[in-house]
Amino acid sequence: MSRPLILNLSAVILAVTDDQPRVLTVYRRDARHTGATRADAPALPSGPLDADTDRTLEIALRRGSLEQTGIEVGYVEQLYTFADRGRDPRERDGGSRLVSVAYLALVREQHVAAGVGAQWQNAYDFLPWEDRRVPGSPAPHIAALAAWSAAAPSAALRRQREERGAISFGLTRAGWDGFQALERYELLYEAGLVAEAWRERARSSRPRGIGRSMALDHRRILATALARVRGKLKYRPVVFELLPPTFTLLQLQRLVEALAGIRLHKQNFRRLVNAARLVEGTGTLQSGSPGRPAELFRFRREVLRERQGPGVRLPGAAGRRAR
Repeated sequence: MSRPLILNLSAVILAVTDDQPRVLTVYRRDARHTGATRADAPALPSGPLDADTDRTLEIALRRGSLEQTGIEVGYVEQLYTFADRGRDPRERDGGSRLVSVAYLALVREQHVAAGVGAQWQNAYDFLPWEDRRVPGSPAPHIAALAAWSAAAPSAALRRQREERGAISFGLTRAGWDGFQALERYELLYEAGLVAEAWRERARSSRPRGIGRSMALDHRRILATALARVRGKLKYRPVVFELLPPTFTLLQLQRLVEALAGIRLHKQNFRRLVNAARLVEGTGTLQSGSPGRPAELFRFRREVLRERQGPGVRLPGAAGRRAR
């Protein structure tokens, strides 16, 4: 007799604050549900669909996110459906299979009321190999993958692992592809280099792994969301959902760098933004900033009517921090 399915809605709520992508997390009360303790298992806001009252999945997602975080999200889009067998530890104990429809939400970071149980955290704490702005990154992760490749039981498998690692982490002539965030997580998972791999395989020995772990497969969902956002940078002006109504070009560049995980050449970036006619000057200067005041800009909404795919094209990564 087949067991019933549980339909769940999960939200990746992203903001950018202080040049870092931030994700809103909650903690599950049931340690057995997460496969980890309350103290070390941050989770994405998630909850079941109420088939009697929720007319759409998006309505259910918005309701659940508000109940769990106290924050009402604006821009949302469906991300992916996660339904692998055994992703919920309770299923292995005879429980129902958990199917999660994940959504991506982009907001400006808001204060979370005390007692709600939600917390903003740096997304790169969970996916540290994705932040190429950090000097030396991702050298430690490449070294760990090299050891995994060397341990392959055959020469053919070793070469296959080495090639996958080189492509995923940008060691080939093609270079780093920021959109492969999910592929990199899956490779590290397969190599047993993230804690979730050992937890989900029910091993008694559980190495700490690279980066902070999350409940269930929520780190996989976060990697999927990061890849989606990076892809959208090219053809949708989603970054402006994360900015105040007026901003400097440096603020815009820092936000794009935070999401892309790379440093950009200042002049090339501004040249591309100006050529794309994504922004327009307001004629006013930023107040209260040290040094020479910068002009404030705003998103030029007319671009949505002028052409399709008005995204922020990324120029080459800078070799040093832009000023």
